[in-house]
Amino acid sequence: MSSPFLESVRDVLRTKHYSLRTEKSYLYWIKYYILFNDKRHPSDMGATEVNRFLTHLAVNRGVSPATQNQALCSIVFMYKHTIMRDLVGLQFSYAKKPKNMPTVLDPVEATKILSKISEPYQLIAALLYGSGLRLNEALGLRIKDIDFSNKTIFVFRGKGKKDRLSLLPQSLISDLKSQIAKATKLHQRDLDDGYGLSSVPASLFRKYKFALKDLSWQYLFPSSCRCNHPVDNYICRHHVHPSSFAKALRKAKLQTDVAKRVSAHTFRHSFATALLQNGADIRTVQTLLGHSDLRTTEIYTHVVGSQFAGTISPFDHIRLQIANS
Repeated sequence: MSSPFLESVRDVLRTKHYSLRTEKSYLYWIKYYILFNDKRHPSDMGATEVNRFLTHLAVNRGVSPATQNQALCSIVFMYKHTIMRDLVGLQFSYAKKPKNMPTVLDPVEATKILSKISEPYQLIAALLYGSGLRLNEALGLRIKDIDFSNKTIFVFRGKGKKDRLSLLPQSLISDLKSQIAKATKLHQRDLDDGYGLSSVPASLFRKYKFALKDLSWQYLFPSSCRCNHPVDNYICRHHVHPSSFAKALRKAKLQTDVAKRVSAHTFRHSFATALLQNGADIRTVQTLLGHSDLRTTEIYTHVVGSQFAGTISPFDHIRLQIANS
């Protein structure tokens, strides 16, 4: 059972409509911060204790810049919105993240890995690679989001809470229809058992609760078991958990000779790179990926390398001369 203080932080997060993932993350770091400081109440602490905690994360635990920023965000949120005061004298600013080049799979590598993934995870991976979806976007797809007539996929509240449309690969239509049939059969079993509600964010439950038993609202990739909604406590069926996909992908990758580090996001990177290699306009790629800033999309022009804009390495021009000299 959480402490009354952590419950008050949770209430503020939900009032501001933060996602459940963000809520869990913030509460984890705030609890860690309190335990690190011998369970003292945050209102009795300030910048000195925060600086010491962040130093511990950076020096003793060696966390990444992204993790350090996440911890700092959580604590700043707590002081600003729950304790209602700013942290004066804070020595830490947000750590600068390294600009890493994304890992990209070529078509042969993607084929090797996709062929080893078991269902329904193979279809999920195919959507990541074929439509450029993020993993949570693919897992969050509902039956109503698949438009076979227009060959589009509707992404509801993607990153940044933005809706968008993406491509529906022609070659996946048959597989998607089979998956919808499986989800329909499972939903009918739920209805027969007296259930059938799909899980939705708390802000939508009160608005759409009378429609949540409709087939259109069911997840395309439903979980194998029912659960209690974490906020509204009704019995519902959620989608496949991200960790289940990660395990299936890891297992499939080990069965291939692909030497690259592969994650769910690697398929999205590969989607964007393949589009540019095939001559797609960068603005179109930006729209399909849901990027707000074109500079985020432009990183893929560097990944494309020699295949982009006909660029040729100067060494390629002199290689033959060296061999003949």
